[in-house]
Amino acid sequence: MDLKLITAQVVDCAKTVGAFIRAERKTFSYNRVEIKGLNDLVSYVDKTSEQLLVEKLAVICPQAGFIVEENTLSGTKEYNWIVDPLDGTTNFIHGIPCFAISIALEHQGHILAGVVYEVAQNECFWAYKGGGAYLNGEKIQVSERQTLADSLIATGFPIYNFTRLDDYINVLTYLMKHTHGIRRIGAAAADLCYLACGRVDAFFEYNLNAWDVAAGALIVSEAGGTISDFKTQQNWLFGKELIATNGHLKDTMDKLIQENFN
Repeated sequence: MDLKLITAQVVDCAKTVGAFIRAERKTFSYNRVEIKGLNDLVSYVDKTSEQLLVEKLAVICPQAGFIVEENTLSGTKEYNWIVDPLDGTTNFIHGIPCFAISIALEHQGHILAGVVYEVAQNECFWAYKGGGAYLNGEKIQVSERQTLADSLIATGFPIYNFTRLDDYINVLTYLMKHTHGIRRIGAAAADLCYLACGRVDAFFEYNLNAWDVAAGALIVSEAGGTISDFKTQQNWLFGKELIATNGHLKDTMDKLIQENFN
């Protein structure tokens, strides 16, 4: 399997569908929003984007199954496409310019290729296993910041699962007092890519899905960063929790999360 070629094809696919999303944003009306659950929004743009992506990805790698957010096509195989057609739907609906397409190719629990296209800023991040990480064709790497005191942290706020809220607030309180600050961008795929290119230095969140993190996690790893779950193990893809760092902050973030969440 030529991962370099596949990744290039996925980049083209993401940019094509991204152009559709960007065009729809110009005339999008809030009355076309649907409610999937508490604070969980979706629109025809998500659904149509996913349909377009599934059609194109099925041609790129016909032997692969699909794990997709809007259930356009279900059924896993040895290889699987893991797709979020519009990560940051709430941002998109409200006109806030950070929303992304996230596409990963998975094989037996390992991510082989990942593409995140941040549509509004026209920033395309990609990586394939062993090939490094890139932003619009330029190689990227995580930051060299060594301490929390010098760092900027990204996170995602819980929107409906509040069972761990007290633990989460405790971590936020510590980080507010001991870092440059905390950013809640609203799209986990973008958070991870911003870490990969050195804009932020660590990211953590719980209640994540595989399509939120699969592509971005590979991009972080290929840019020199670390990925784990809240127990410092590797159940981050389907375990619904993730810590990502630039490597230098791994021990500090692991300790902080473990002391509060476990």
